[in-house]
Amino acid sequence: MFWLSGSKVGGLLRQIGRDERPVTHDTLDELPASKVLAHLRSVLVATGALPPRDERLVALDQWITSALQARTDLTERRILHGYAVWHHLRRLRRRLGQEHTTHLQALNVRCHVTAAANFLDWLSDSALTLGTCTQVDLERWIADPKATYRDETSHFVRWSVQHRHAKGLTYGTVRWTGPCGTIDSEKRWADARRLLHDDTLATSDRVAGLLLVLYAQQIATISRLTVDDVHLDNDKVGITFGTSPVVLPEPLAGLVRDLIATRRGKARIGAPDDAPWLFPGGRPGQPIGDDRLGLRLQKIGLQPRQDRSTALFTLATEVPAAILARMLGVHIQVAVQWQKASAGDWAAYAAEASRRAPTPAGEVQTNEVPDGQHPRTTNPPGLTT
Repeated sequence: MFWLSGSKVGGLLRQIGRDERPVTHDTLDELPASKVLAHLRSVLVATGALPPRDERLVALDQWITSALQARTDLTERRILHGYAVWHHLRRLRRRLGQEHTTHLQALNVRCHVTAAANFLDWLSDSALTLGTCTQVDLERWIADPKATYRDETSHFVRWSVQHRHAKGLTYGTVRWTGPCGTIDSEKRWADARRLLHDDTLATSDRVAGLLLVLYAQQIATISRLTVDDVHLDNDKVGITFGTSPVVLPEPLAGLVRDLIATRRGKARIGAPDDAPWLFPGGRPGQPIGDDRLGLRLQKIGLQPRQDRSTALFTLATEVPAAILARMLGVHIQVAVQWQKASAGDWAAYAAEASRRAPTPAGEVQTNEVPDGQHPRTTNPPGLTT
């Protein structure tokens, strides 16, 4: 097999072979980290020789352990351990459930822990501790042009006060009141038309981009979609993001059919039907990374964060929060926030909905997006009450 070729792989296999212990994740973790080792591990997981595990979460745990060991002051180490492990890691594990850590989730924890460590360093350099730091000292740090991770540091300060490591400190936070970027609906529909009809683009990129700009799906959610999330029923194609399936309009439905039939990972093992992922990745048995998918969409002219904000804002003006949450898989509080930000006219929505012709039993209303036109119907494609 291709992954067995090369001197680096051969040397790694010989090193593993000299170890008489069974090959487990723990024994592999004792070896120097490398791309070759990561690839070999993914092959062993894909073939069933090793159980699957959340590699990003493991790497994050190891990074936090190293950061804690680097603290020579035992009090600082204890505080940072409480913040990183008992607050951030525990909350992340609880939120993940059976899911795997995304790139942004891991990055968020790293930024918060780095901010806390940097602030502790600043306090130490100023002959201060969290317990002796006053509001004047904190204001001096805030005014320092070299200060970094300001938002993350404000979170650490509030956590420290809450857990009585500090007292008398206040550091305000900015409440979210709406999208920070310009809501450009014209660009949204221009992107949608291009993705629907430009056959020079890869089918996988077209489908991923359309799920982003039409259905406001996060990159992490798109990357981990499986074939089982797609429902093929004669001439209809549905996809499940939340608790209720969304019926896809043509030509997006046709693109999804093509993607299922032709999807290939760069390091596929076994038959295509054995791979559950709608967007296979470069490692055997794994989906494409959310960071990698985001870069691919950027290369074809999309701006994932801003485009998702535009899509959510637009959908929130047309669909009640409860339907957004159920159909798009977003938390109801998120849907309500976007509803308030967009100032959707729900009284008009309810009045219009009451005048609709009833939908025959078993059918789901869909709205096709004609080339060159904007769908000005009340519901976006596939979202119905």
